[in-house]
Amino acid sequence: MKGNLIVFEGIDGAGKTTQIELLAKHLTEKGRRVYRTTEPTESVTGGLLRDALGGVSRRSPCEMAALFVLDRIFHNVNPVNGFNKMTADGVDVICDRYYYSSLAYQGSETDFEWVKRMNLDCPEIRSPDLCIFLDLTPQQSMERILKNRVTQDIYETEEKLEQVRNKFLTAIDALRERDHIRIVNAARPIEEIHREICEIVDALEM
Repeated sequence: MKGNLIVFEGIDGAGKTTQIELLAKHLTEKGRRVYRTTEPTESVTGGLLRDALGGVSRRSPCEMAALFVLDRIFHNVNPVNGFNKMTADGVDVICDRYYYSSLAYQGSETDFEWVKRMNLDCPEIRSPDLCIFLDLTPQQSMERILKNRVTQDIYETEEKLEQVRNKFLTAIDALRERDHIRIVNAARPIEEIHREICEIVDALEM
């Protein structure tokens, strides 16, 4: 029995962390083994990315895009807990962010097609079995961020979130026939969103 790679995407504040936790619980209760992970990873490259995202160091958009590709390759092929290893062992992997985020964030700051090709043409970066995009307006996102966060990262302004959300939708439209992507309205009550996600995931071939 193979595991599935399930990716959650959305602008900051869309509720990915909450919905990932609820889905992991749902799958575990069904007897599935689940591994939760995120990008950037805990690798050395992931550390460089977190420093840049937190404003500790400055990186150009092209540097950020390339670092994310390196980190993403590690995420796939790492022999300890990489996607390939975990799903081959029958574990469902739930990942917070994937290459759609590179297309949305770095793709809004540098050449979108270059970022797209660098990710999609890499033989060691696999397509997920399912991408769930939690859709929220930038205004709703900023309300949640300001309510729940002490600090903000470099992308957390309403203007930037508007730009990124538009790029997410562009990326989804470009990849709709290639990848299994579902858009979920994230402005609703948490349990209502969770029920819809469970219906989508339960329909996957397990």
